[in-house]
Amino acid sequence: MPRAARKAAPRARPRRRSPALRARAAEIHARLTKRYPQVTTALRHDSAWELLVATILSAQSTDEVVNQVTAELFKRYPTVADVAAAPRAEFEQAIYRTGFFRNKARSVQEAAQYLLEHHDGQVPERMEELVKLPGVGRKTANVVLGTFYARNDGVVVDTHVTRLSRRLGLTRQTDPEKIELDLMGLLPKEEWTDFSHRLIWFGRQVCLAKDPRCDLCELADLCPSAFKVGRWAKPAKPAKAKAGAAGTGTVRAGAATSPRQAPPA
Repeated sequence: MPRAARKAAPRARPRRRSPALRARAAEIHARLTKRYPQVTTALRHDSAWELLVATILSAQSTDEVVNQVTAELFKRYPTVADVAAAPRAEFEQAIYRTGFFRNKARSVQEAAQYLLEHHDGQVPERMEELVKLPGVGRKTANVVLGTFYARNDGVVVDTHVTRLSRRLGLTRQTDPEKIELDLMGLLPKEEWTDFSHRLIWFGRQVCLAKDPRCDLCELADLCPSAFKVGRWAKPAKPAKAKAGAAGTGTVRAGAATSPRQAPPA
């Protein structure tokens, strides 16, 4: 039996942002649009259900691995009912390469069971219904709604969007839902999904996590973090020793000195 569905999340309301920050966000998106005129998710899918499954599997994995796994997975289990009826151990083995396969198998199969029981096996088109599915939060729901149903109910906030939005100074938040609200307040609603996808692609190709290519970045003049992270980060300066501190050679008159303690044998 699937786990009890969660209560629907309250409707997200964008935060109010300053005109200057909104203008900078608009310029950032304009430049990203020039680089990526046509953009969508890298996850291969032919239906809302396939995209939902692929998005769940993509957590802590790469799109390349997920696409390899789902190519075989959807041949083996072509329908929602097939996934729901699959033996758990068999399904876990089929998605093993994506990592965290036990949790993901439970989420996918319980989502399939929930859809069969409540939506006749169809993926709903409303945020309030999607987030009731086991294993589905706002990020996954936003991917499905924005990418497959062309509904801009929110901003997809994954690790790339989190990293870039903070580096670009578009938010100071660390919680994905708070970041989403900040980004929703910066751009028109009709741009939310495409902005997410463009940040994700840019994060994969230019603004990398450990080694951002600030020298190749067309957003560098708009980015407060440019040339300050990764290979560009300056080493921390050593702290100056305080006068009279140990190791300076200064000893008070008449003070007794003790031999250095030997390490324990």
